Amino acid sequence: MANSATILKDVVGVGNAIVDVITHAGDAFLKKHGIIKGSMNLINSSEVASIYSSMNNSLEMAGGSVSNTMSGIASFGGSGSYIGKVKDDAIGYQFLSSLTQVGITMESTLSTGINPTAQCLVIVTPDGERSMATYLGACVELHPRDINPDTIRNHQIAYLEGYLWDLPNAKDAMLKVASIAQHSGRMVALTLSDQFCVRRHRESFLKLIRDHVDILFANEEELFALYETTNLSSAINQVRSDSKQAAITMGAKGSIIVSQEGNCQIDAIPIQKVIDGTGAGDMYAAGVLFGITHGYELKTCGHIGSLAAQEILGHLGARPQSELYNLLSKVQEI
Repeated sequence: MANSATILKDVVGVGNAIVDVITHAGDAFLKKHGIIKGSMNLINSSEVASIYSSMNNSLEMAGGSVSNTMSGIASFGGSGSYIGKVKDDAIGYQFLSSLTQVGITMESTLSTGINPTAQCLVIVTPDGERSMATYLGACVELHPRDINPDTIRNHQIAYLEGYLWDLPNAKDAMLKVASIAQHSGRMVALTLSDQFCVRRHRESFLKLIRDHVDILFANEEELFALYETTNLSSAINQVRSDSKQAAITMGAKGSIIVSQEGNCQIDAIPIQKVIDGTGAGDMYAAGVLFGITHGYELKTCGHIGSLAAQEILGHLGARPQSELYNLLSKVQEI
């Protein structure tokens, strides 16, 4: 059990453990396969096979929103662990290797059940927008018994993925994590994940945030869905009363860090061409969480997040291609 002498790791992430399959295609591809543009679409095993067979020149790499963030934290030089469910199959070991190679500890056992490791088919359209068709596979097996209380206590922040709220056992696991963290004096962070996910669970998300969440991550659309408004000022005023801190991303308009002391407007870092938006929000969260756990001021945390998001936007895939700790020297220049 953690005690006052324990040196805490930075962040433990809890999320859907997924391998991404990424390709470029036009809007016609999305229409053909019934994929809603710019959102995460849940699909079954036959649908994943059909869409996968239609994808050309695809790139496969470990993904999943929170695991992407954990990879980013490690790239900044941070420490952490991950809880998520993969099967003991080839892509499951690929996922596991992607985290252990960067120093993130996998804290959940491999599944030996019938469900294969989850896949997310990511379609990147010419405008850089990404649309996702996700087969959850072994993710549905995440259970409260996968949560070791000492793992939660041994980290400064527990970071939860909103997508897990769709799965009853995973939802219970999230609540267990939040309760342990709260009673251990640790912080709880939550990413809302997707505006459609928010709409499905709006009332229970609000209860989770009000009861447990210290740091909320959302994009503008997700925040509007949460508070049923299209007025940013109104949404910000409401989120300030519900969460101690919130980081709201707004694409090319930058981001806003909300706290009890006020708002910090963070400009987006200019980029000549957006290659792929996949993972930009995940890397922004990595920068902010790294900053918070390493004692940076909130506004600086936002700048670190923006620099990380810029790195991701410039190439295909949701994991950094260069070490993010090199970006920290640029923070002083902003």
